[in-house]
Amino acid sequence: MSVDQWLKQVIREFMRDPKENNLGDPFREPAFGDPLVGFGKGDDPLFQEMKEHVGPFHMTPLEIFQKSFPDEKVTAAELTVISWVLPQTEATKKDNRTQDFYPSERWVRARMFGEKVNDRLRAHVVETLQQRGIKAVAPVLSPFFKRVDSEKFVFASTWSERHVAFVAGLGTFGLCDGLITPLGKAMRLGSVVAKVDIPPSPRPYKDYREYCLFFSHGTCGKCISRCPVGALSEKGHDKRKCEAHLRPTIRDYAREKFGLDQAYGCGLCQTGVPCESKIPLVEEGK
Repeated sequence: MSVDQWLKQVIREFMRDPKENNLGDPFREPAFGDPLVGFGKGDDPLFQEMKEHVGPFHMTPLEIFQKSFPDEKVTAAELTVISWVLPQTEATKKDNRTQDFYPSERWVRARMFGEKVNDRLRAHVVETLQQRGIKAVAPVLSPFFKRVDSEKFVFASTWSERHVAFVAGLGTFGLCDGLITPLGKAMRLGSVVAKVDIPPSPRPYKDYREYCLFFSHGTCGKCISRCPVGALSEKGHDKRKCEAHLRPTIRDYAREKFGLDQAYGCGLCQTGVPCESKIPLVEEGK
């Protein structure tokens, strides 16, 4: 079995373990469906371009690896970025489609407990690789990951799972800034950087907004009306309005309604839209 197929199997098996992949009590059901996995080469020029697009603070695979393993001699070409898509379950999407202001409990749990699943998967992939003598790091779990203020994007981070997934051939960006993948936009993303040689996944697109019907065909824009606080428009995503709705509005609602402390999430713009569960068809944007 090739290394890429082995890693895909490692990730799939982890996500099929109900002890690892669940929404927490009393929702003892999967947080996510079967994952989609892609690979990017550490020396892909797009990683360097992120310093211009996202900001100079965004780390390349080589930078995060060297920070994590300062004594290891390595070149960017020797590194691979393993990226994955964790799709929301049909039950979670169905619940959230019916909402018009607050998210469903399943969606909030998928954000809270689901990201803990994602973190465990990140750690599991790193540990599994290291057991084979392959050095690896999950950037989001490293001490070098942080959120930063951005003049261009308001909020940004030193490692963007969405941009990394774009490089790994897993999707393109939509009007609401979410990544539209073959499994849709209702999902979570994760990644690991490893010193291992894996062929890069093909990028079946030429433009970073190719799958979004608003940008590619001048149609759709259905996510705009799904936003309960007007954080989306034809001009794009107002992150400050979005953040204010998440915290404190939804955080307080989740505590009072569901008994979940410090939980939040919304996802209305990711559900009830043509790109919810797939790359949308042109006719769906009309």
